[in-house]
Amino acid sequence: MPKTLEGQITMEKTPSYFVTSKAPARISAMSRDTKLIVVVRDPVTRAISDYTQTLSKKPDIPSFESLTFKNRTTGLIDTSWSAIQIGIYAKHLDNWLQYFQMDQILFVSGERLISDPAGELGRVQDFLGLKRIITDKHFYFNQTKGFPCLKKAEGSSKPHCLGKTKGRTHPNIDPEVVQRLRDFYRPFNMKFYQMTGQFFGWDD
Repeated sequence: MPKTLEGQITMEKTPSYFVTSKAPARISAMSRDTKLIVVVRDPVTRAISDYTQTLSKKPDIPSFESLTFKNRTTGLIDTSWSAIQIGIYAKHLDNWLQYFQMDQILFVSGERLISDPAGELGRVQDFLGLKRIITDKHFYFNQTKGFPCLKKAEGSSKPHCLGKTKGRTHPNIDPEVVQRLRDFYRPFNMKFYQMTGQFFGWDD
């Protein structure tokens, strides 16, 4: 990591940190005062999105439905499949809490980041001890992509919108499989809500 001067904050992002078992110990060894920000979303939607991304690179992979179950007849979910495994947030958080305090971790709602980006980024700015500079006026909603875009400073280049890898159309998944996954994740979600003190509304 680069040296951080007084009054500076150094940030680094890697999606796999939260689910990598050795990451908490390594980050703690580097700096016990590190603040952690984790963006989470509905684990069922996340799994389908994960599959959609893989499908765009490997069109010949098996169907989402066949990868979801170890045994479809019994309905046993295959938790070894990474698309499923990643969404068991309570399990991953348990690992982080062995090295960090809960007040060092901010969980950002992926859903609210789309519906109210300024509100969620307000929480991020507060968490980092920054003045709230980013507000509603810095965003506009891109109807085509279905995501907000960030407006740059006045007079600068065009707004920043998410790239073509974001907002892909998800394949149609058997509703029964989606319901099985909702039932599977529900207890893990409830535990995660209790651990974080936040209700994300994924089970509505």
